[in-house]
Amino acid sequence: MSGVADGTMTDAPLAEAAAVLQAGGVIGLPTETVYGLAANAADEQAVTSIYRIKGRPADHPLIVHVADALAAQQWAEWTPAAQRLADAFWPGPLTLVLRRRAGAPPFASAGQDTIALRVSSHPVFQRLMQALAPVGITGLAAPSANRFGRISPSRAAHVRSGLGSAVPLVLDGGPSEVGVESTIVDLSRGAPVLLRPGGISLQALADCLGQPVRAADSQATREADAPRVPGALPSHYAPSVPLRLLSAGALAALLQQRATALSAAQTPVIDGLPMGRIAVWRPEPPPEQPGLFWRCQPTEVALAARHLYDTLHQLDALGVDAILVEQPPAEPAWRAVQDRLQRAAAAG
Repeated sequence: MSGVADGTMTDAPLAEAAAVLQAGGVIGLPTETVYGLAANAADEQAVTSIYRIKGRPADHPLIVHVADALAAQQWAEWTPAAQRLADAFWPGPLTLVLRRRAGAPPFASAGQDTIALRVSSHPVFQRLMQALAPVGITGLAAPSANRFGRISPSRAAHVRSGLGSAVPLVLDGGPSEVGVESTIVDLSRGAPVLLRPGGISLQALADCLGQPVRAADSQATREADAPRVPGALPSHYAPSVPLRLLSAGALAALLQQRATALSAAQTPVIDGLPMGRIAVWRPEPPPEQPGLFWRCQPTEVALAARHLYDTLHQLDALGVDAILVEQPPAEPAWRAVQDRLQRAAAAG
């Protein structure tokens, strides 16, 4: 099912998607962050289908996507902080974790008394929510439309190649504009905590709230009272082959080791990893070597985020032994890209 380049779409595929969702089905849905695997969040069997298709553990909650802040208040105990953030960043790549409202459907919360909510800015999402309003669907559970732990999809083609016939209807809204998953802020425990970095910076959140926002490290996310959220596992977003995240100097040295092995007619095995065919994602082209495939890593953070998953999908499809990625700058603006690459590297 296709859209057009500017993300607009005729009424027919939207009507078909609404009918599938009303009947308890699951669809592929574009958002500005990544493509989602969407189902009616108030339908227990439909939400169960998401977990089954993704192979996602049942104790991992899903984000519920709603039309606006007013709809969010049907699902959560709303707070002044939530209103300030919603006014500033919705619709957009921000997810709020709040106490789930009494009586709100619990199926996307994975047994927790909190719920994660977001309003996507993608025009296809906005129009679909308008089509769903008359049939009473106010929230779509929509995790990334990929197998659990694998590279997230930023194009409709990624959904089709990754999930195949398990998701027969994929709305094509073009490539995702942001390219990495939403920023997640926990407002359920008093002081705000950043649980997952994304397209909205820590400083922008703090400026909006008028108070510091703590960034949860891996230890903080394991606290007993911290809500579980998507994408917080040490290993996630991974290609099918090992990914190595290296400083510029370490990557150059590794490539030199590989060149030396090749010149000696040896099969390159470095740190126990075969490197007969490798893919490299770094800003500058590496010296030419047999079996080396290079993609240019953007030096502007928004472009790097937008192209991250699409590039990893491309490189993973080459049938290489490993993907080598140059460490992005250690700057706050690069926090989300760093986070995704570190978790992808942890899988290998």
